[in-house]
Amino acid sequence: MSSLWRGRIDPPGTADTCRWHQVIRPIEVDGSQKGGIALLGLACDEGVRRNGGRVGAHEGPDALRRALSNLPVLHTHALYDAGDVSCKGDALEVAQQAYAQRARQLLDAGHFVIGLGGGHEIGFASYLALAAHLGGADKRIGIFNFDAHFDLREAARASSGTPFLQAINHAQSREMRLTYHCIGASRTGNTPHLFATAERCGVRYIVEEELCPWNWIAQAELIRGWCDEVDAIYVTICLDVLSQSVAPGVSAPNAGGMALEVLEALLDSIMATGRTVIMDVAELCPVLDRDNATARVAARLIHRAVSRL
Repeated sequence: MSSLWRGRIDPPGTADTCRWHQVIRPIEVDGSQKGGIALLGLACDEGVRRNGGRVGAHEGPDALRRALSNLPVLHTHALYDAGDVSCKGDALEVAQQAYAQRARQLLDAGHFVIGLGGGHEIGFASYLALAAHLGGADKRIGIFNFDAHFDLREAARASSGTPFLQAINHAQSREMRLTYHCIGASRTGNTPHLFATAERCGVRYIVEEELCPWNWIAQAELIRGWCDEVDAIYVTICLDVLSQSVAPGVSAPNAGGMALEVLEALLDSIMATGRTVIMDVAELCPVLDRDNATARVAARLIHRAVSRL
């Protein structure tokens, strides 16, 4: 078991005093463990490098484990660490396929998978895992991406800016039903061409200025309606959807961003549907983080989602 999982131990040592580091267990390769929550890291920022961003996100999975370790256990599910898939050199596509295969195995074994990024290239890998797990065109998939960027770039090579266009193209080529939702899209973070691409691809989105604390209830109702139209949900959180004052440790800091309390409320709405199958948190860059602030925010969001399963 990784030495990253350590923290405070409160007396008297009963179930109601436990923290994550006390209950998490390594995943067994034989798949014999009962279904629970499985954490799987993608230690990679080759996609960020290709996209012209500031690198360092490959250290994100370990930073997330450290931030999660000391949080109290508020869920009843078994908790497992499935380790990391690492990107060797510039072999991004190989790492994505390896991650997708491993995540799919975990889904097939009955686990709720939480991806620990890494750059947002994890997005295409998580989608591939879910698509393979569902195994056909009869299920309606919904991707809900909390992100300042659409990540719909057209490029010769995959990057952290291409994952959801890749997912859309993959689904269309296989006649699978996929709807992509981007929550928090920034008008200063996306070109007119990217907005046009979103329109062309039928993307549903909410721009960040519409996600005000006094307006979140209306947006939650809209998102719940979107959730009702799909069978299986993949939630992905790019930490640059938040202001750089809250999440400084990202590749592309956001001068605006949505409020953390709004993100939490909307995440609650999605998790309450019971349709979420896989989620991940992306773009944590520890070398750019200040006092582990971004890692703590990311851990808080994972902890909140898990407590609502």
